[in-house]
Amino acid sequence: MADTKDLSLILDAKIPIVVVESHDERRVLAMLLRFAMKRQLAFYEWRVTRGLELGGFGAGVENSEALKEPEALLSHIAGSQGPALYVLCDFHPYLAGEPAVIRHLKDIALDHDRLGNTIVLLSHELTVPQELGRLTAKFDLRLPSDEELMALVRAQAKDWAEQNQGAKVRTDNDTLKRLIANLRGVSHSDAQVLIRHAIFGDGAITESDIPEVNRLKFELLDSEGVLRFEYDTENFGAVAGLENLKSWLELRRNAFLNATKDQPKGVMLLGVQGGGKSLAAKAVAGYWGIPLLRLDFGTLYNKFFGETERNLRNSLKQAELMAPCVLWMDEIEKGLATGQSDNATSKRVLSTLLTWMAENDAPVFIVATSNDISELPPELVRKGRLDEVFFVDLPDTAIRAEIFRIHLEKRDMPAADFDLTALAEASDGFTGAEIEEAIVSARYLASSRGEPVQQDDVVAALNRTYPMSIMRAESISSLRTWAEGRTVRA
Repeated sequence: MADTKDLSLILDAKIPIVVVESHDERRVLAMLLRFAMKRQLAFYEWRVTRGLELGGFGAGVENSEALKEPEALLSHIAGSQGPALYVLCDFHPYLAGEPAVIRHLKDIALDHDRLGNTIVLLSHELTVPQELGRLTAKFDLRLPSDEELMALVRAQAKDWAEQNQGAKVRTDNDTLKRLIANLRGVSHSDAQVLIRHAIFGDGAITESDIPEVNRLKFELLDSEGVLRFEYDTENFGAVAGLENLKSWLELRRNAFLNATKDQPKGVMLLGVQGGGKSLAAKAVAGYWGIPLLRLDFGTLYNKFFGETERNLRNSLKQAELMAPCVLWMDEIEKGLATGQSDNATSKRVLSTLLTWMAENDAPVFIVATSNDISELPPELVRKGRLDEVFFVDLPDTAIRAEIFRIHLEKRDMPAADFDLTALAEASDGFTGAEIEEAIVSARYLASSRGEPVQQDDVVAALNRTYPMSIMRAESISSLRTWAEGRTVRA
């Protein structure tokens, strides 16, 4: 009802051109038909495939075939006495570099007082030419509220029950609330698709449906390759150490998921490459049970002026629509470094991101990872932008033993068959990634002999490896010195 009222206010204001960007074409057409009937206006719909038709009836007008051509259509409208409402579906291709089409539209708009014809441009996306800017109003269809989403769930559950001899859809209140939370940000029609997908497979809404709904929702939003949906999240059982980070997240879990006023904004994970920062980012999403989105700075940048910032704005908007979610910005220094040799694009990208971080109130939790915080501008890491900066150091002996246990058991090798303490001591200075690679190398070696992996195979693989702590000893020492007193140990 709110949408109908808002649209009526725009149309009653006698604005000659109204732009509606929506994927929910049928819903918008139904709203416009109701308005036209209430105001006793003639109502027409145009599609390039069918020409001009009487709205709501599907009957073509005279010369409908000839009116498939945009210029012929606009000439017809310009010569027709109104008042009437014309909806042009998917007209956006004819506004790009078509001077005659734009001039026709402008003539119709300028003659609105005499003819009373209003044009509604309905498309999934539409850029209004500057010549028409002051003659145009834009209407945004509201997204469904939680109450409307619940009504859609009930309607789909009723449909399933009617098709299955009155059986009831199985679910529980907690799962239903999670489904509603994850449906926020999509249109009514897209919500129906997602709900049907969750219900009609097995007649139940279960915890296992939530990740699939999130995946399909992300595909419907279409991120143009800049923002990626990470299908494989982790749990903190697969992350050795990082006890301070785990405790910090545990304390803030409910505040974030319940969208309280002081909900946490995010963290920066600073540390050595291969130290487990990326794994920790995946574990945050897995632990909180929310989608994980990865912002790929490699695909963010575009050679055309302004396109990089547009890509970032679109990505951040889609993260808001996917909320609640974790937004993982991996190796953020590569995209936002502002050194002396930096160009203006990075500074504009930084400005766009900082503005969004200050103004966003959607439950989007940022996990930014960095190997070199000295390359990042101080305004990005100050308190208020992010909640905390954690330092992920090289694992100590006890944590290395736990890392060996995790990776051995992940590969169906019983940890009890190995001396984890001895392996931990032999891997002094190794990162988690380097320990995992040593186990993989040991498997290749044992496989070549046709035997199971032995303790000596792993030790031999460790001895053949020069860890990052040796190859980049100076830079790691510098990183530790900087982090001391400035960060919280993870």
